[in-house]
Amino acid sequence: MSPFTTRPTTWQLMTRAARLRCPQCGGRGIFRSFFEFREHCPTCGMRLQRGEGDYFIGAYLFNLIAVEMILAVCVGTFVVMTWPDPPWEMITYVTAALMLTGCVVCYPFAKTTFLAVDLAVRPMTREELHWHREDGSHGERELPQI
Repeated sequence: MSPFTTRPTTWQLMTRAARLRCPQCGGRGIFRSFFEFREHCPTCGMRLQRGEGDYFIGAYLFNLIAVEMILAVCVGTFVVMTWPDPPWEMITYVTAALMLTGCVVCYPFAKTTFLAVDLAVRPMTREELHWHREDGSHGERELPQI
C-alpha cells in the first residue's frame, strides 16, 4: 500500500510513533540501534531526517519536556503522599537518577514523536517522497519546497 493512498491522521501519526514505527506508513524496522534511525524507512522509503542535517534538535527538546513532565508528576505525587515530612535528601538523589534514566529510555520515543509532529505540520508530498527515494542528500537536487 502506498503511503499516499490516504494521508495519515494526526492520531495515526502519533500512535505509530508511540509504537516506534514509521509515522508515515507504520512500517517497522526504522531503528538501526536503540538511539539511531536507519537512513530510510524500509517500507515507504522516506528519509527519516527529512533532508535536514540538524533535524533532531527538536527531538532533544521533546525528550527534555517529556522527562521533565513525568518527573514533576512523580515527585509531586510523592511529596503529597509523604507530606508533612517528605524525605528531601532522598528525593534529590532519586530524582537525579530518574532524570538520567528517563532521558535515555524516552529518547527513541522522542525521535519518532518529533517526526510524527513534523509530518502532521508538514505532510509528506509525492515530490518529497520521490526525493527521499532518490537519496537527495548528495546535493544533486534540493529537497522540494512544501
